[in-house]
Amino acid sequence: MILPNYDIFVLSAGAIMFGLVLLIKGGDWTIDAAVFIAERTGLSPLFIGATIISFGTSVPELFTSVNANLQGFPGIALGNVLGSNIANILLVLGATAIVFQIEGKAKDLVKDLAMMLLATAILTYGMFAGVFSTGLGLIMFAILACFVFYQYKSDSLDIEIEDADDECVIPSMGVALLILLGGLFALAIGSEMLVKGAVVTGTLIGVPEAIIGMTVVAFGTSLPELSTCIAAARKKSVGLILGNIIGSNTFNILSIVALTSIIKPLEVTPVLMGMQLWATVGVAVGFAIWMLVVGKITKPVGIAMVAAYAIFTVIQYIIPTGA
Repeated sequence: MILPNYDIFVLSAGAIMFGLVLLIKGGDWTIDAAVFIAERTGLSPLFIGATIISFGTSVPELFTSVNANLQGFPGIALGNVLGSNIANILLVLGATAIVFQIEGKAKDLVKDLAMMLLATAILTYGMFAGVFSTGLGLIMFAILACFVFYQYKSDSLDIEIEDADDECVIPSMGVALLILLGGLFALAIGSEMLVKGAVVTGTLIGVPEAIIGMTVVAFGTSLPELSTCIAAARKKSVGLILGNIIGSNTFNILSIVALTSIIKPLEVTPVLMGMQLWATVGVAVGFAIWMLVVGKITKPVGIAMVAAYAIFTVIQYIIPTGA
């Protein structure tokens, strides 16, 4: 590799790292502000995990995908969502299960899992259609809005929430709003740096932009979910862990893909129509069946999930066309 290309590679890699840092910090600030508001409304941990935190941890994906699509890189936008949904289950839940066994009751999860599978089915339809049109995006977002409203109305508002004031560093609602705005600003800048760095890096090493989005970008934007779930595992808040991941995967499709396509129709990159799409569908279906039938993710299963994610990521670069 000649020196000029090496210099550009170093700069683009640095842009990726700086973008990821901003996305992680911005996601943290957004989540902190959202949880501060949610805890004072008396909402249950499962609802907070499935909606407020799920949306908050999906904000990095949202900014990254919208930014990428507007700049003419739909492969990164869509690959980011597919890769994040795989990483959320195999990597985030797998790593969390290594720290703390995850258990859930089928009756508590069936509605959220059903919505996640419906979202995955809609994603598959859009992929085969070749483009996520503005109309389809509006329908997807309307479905999500109805589901969130249903979740809110059916949530038990009389569930006692543990006081988190000892750990909370936000003194007032005004400060929470400022933190929220700061988080959104960091997310905007971070997504710009990440997209630019990913495109340049992919070009230099000869890997399609969609694969960069499916792996590097998706891994980076899934870090907020990982940190949130590990923190919840330490507090043994299983409802928050499962609600966060299931809700995040649903939001990734019905909000990120939807809003991205509403702003500008999102074209499907052919490279994602192979193993990438079917891995996304297979992981979602397999996870749903496992939780409804077995109901728990033990440490050995978690290790196997993380290993599967590592193998899948390596395969992306061995067979980048998804053949």
